[in-house]
Amino acid sequence: MDFTFSDEHTMLRETARKFVDRELRPIAQEIDKKHEVPRSLITKAGAVGLLGVPFPEACGGSGLGETGYCLVLEEVGRVCASTAVTIGAHVGLAGISILLGGNDEQKQRYLPRMISGEWLGAYALTEPAAGSDAASIETRATQDGNDFILNGTKLWISNGDIADIIVVYAVTDPQRKARGGITAFLVERTFPGFSAHRIQDKMGLRGSSTAELVLEQVRVPAANVLGQVGAGFVLAMKTLDESRLSLAAACIGAGKELIQLSTDFAKKRHAFGQPIAQFQAIQWMLAEMATEVYLMESAVYRTAWMYDQGLRITRESAISKLYASEALCRIADKAVQIHGGMGYMGEHPVERFYRDARINRIFEGTNEIQRMVIAEDLFKQTG
Repeated sequence: MDFTFSDEHTMLRETARKFVDRELRPIAQEIDKKHEVPRSLITKAGAVGLLGVPFPEACGGSGLGETGYCLVLEEVGRVCASTAVTIGAHVGLAGISILLGGNDEQKQRYLPRMISGEWLGAYALTEPAAGSDAASIETRATQDGNDFILNGTKLWISNGDIADIIVVYAVTDPQRKARGGITAFLVERTFPGFSAHRIQDKMGLRGSSTAELVLEQVRVPAANVLGQVGAGFVLAMKTLDESRLSLAAACIGAGKELIQLSTDFAKKRHAFGQPIAQFQAIQWMLAEMATEVYLMESAVYRTAWMYDQGLRITRESAISKLYASEALCRIADKAVQIHGGMGYMGEHPVERFYRDARINRIFEGTNEIQRMVIAEDLFKQTG
């Protein structure tokens, strides 16, 4: 077994880290306070190749696969979860949906512009009454000649109000629903009848765009059907297998950053005449944090390697998301404890990491859903 990264992946990590430290770190707190990830930052990420990592060279990407993409999300996650989610929704959800389900014309029309950062993508599956139960979506798509007419509402859509292209899932056959009755559509934000309304005042991820989308008689050409009519639910689940893994990769980055912040603080902070790093209570918390990160990293990159080999990763991706999201919450809690009152203050990054970590256990399939996915796969594999 070889657990080393290739030279190309090592260079990619260095590129991502330099970009993050130079362009993102100085404005991370500002992103949180202003509730906005600058569009210029996404364009810069595209210019240095960070948005094209998992895509083949034929589409304008670098062809470095899921392993490379996880490395990028890990580095971004070290500094700003809002930016990691913005990129994740753009690349891992919208872009991967097009890569997996799109025909050659659709890939050539959309992916180069998304890879460059010219266009931003979003993924619209969740609805007010259909979150964990994605098969119960109610947005309808009715065929009208060579077009489809979409009507419905989507909720909690990352990048929803700033995206140029949105992958929208709608019901085309109410009788079949998830078993051949849901279809994916490529909806451009300029299509008449499409509107988006940003949701503000979130606990965390304040810089990330979260929106409600309203589709009122939106006419979508049949050429914008993504994949086959009726095959949308399968595409949605395949896409989530990949995106859950990259979410876990961002958790690794946040965990590593919290360990660094906490060890640095423990060396400098004195109590009872010595650095608090000398106290066993602090040492044990740091040891537990390091153990969590090691296990997260091991699961994520093993699963990324499997994905790049073309292997099925449904169970492994769910395990990675489940463990990493819960481990990061434990790490963030310990980081606040180590920092004491300072860790509770808004001007300190630890406080932001603590708030941002909580959503990972909810979106892209709640952790209760991940447990169901894992158990269902176990029963399938064991007969």
